[in-house]
Amino acid sequence: MGADGGKIDLKLGFLTTIECPDGSLIGGLLVTNHFGRPLEFQCTTPVKPNRTQEVLYGPTLVPFLLGEVIGQTLVEKMNIKPHLVLVEQEQAMELQNHISIPVAILTDVEQIIEENAAYISEQIGRNRLRFDAAHQTGKTAIENTSRNIPADADLGEPFERVREALNEAVKMGSSR
Repeated sequence: MGADGGKIDLKLGFLTTIECPDGSLIGGLLVTNHFGRPLEFQCTTPVKPNRTQEVLYGPTLVPFLLGEVIGQTLVEKMNIKPHLVLVEQEQAMELQNHISIPVAILTDVEQIIEENAAYISEQIGRNRLRFDAAHQTGKTAIENTSRNIPADADLGEPFERVREALNEAVKMGSSR
């Protein structure tokens, strides 16, 4: 409960990864308040699967890396837990199977989403969020808190900040 008589101070998590020059992935998670101001940022060290992992995991490797290795690790490291984690990459939706916080993917409003039983979507400001239908908590959480998000909010913008911060971290790492 917030200090203003019951309104929850919404905290949004923005999780994304970038690929380093050597092919490894580095992930970052930015938690903001509903105005988009940063509350906490964490990033991983570069993650590079070895050849054996590539062979054994096959097509499940990227969801494993994005969801379990990078996503779950970052969420667990955060001191400030978000009410909702937003992702950009389809394969990062795997994270929902490993954390109790709802996860949604940001999709363009122009993008026509085939409404099927596996997904439910919700319009938030200029954005459309898609949830896994098996995890109803996500849609409930956003319905309860979306009124705190400004109608003109661009939920894609914080991802740019995360990518920029990750690129800076990679530069700093390579200059050592």
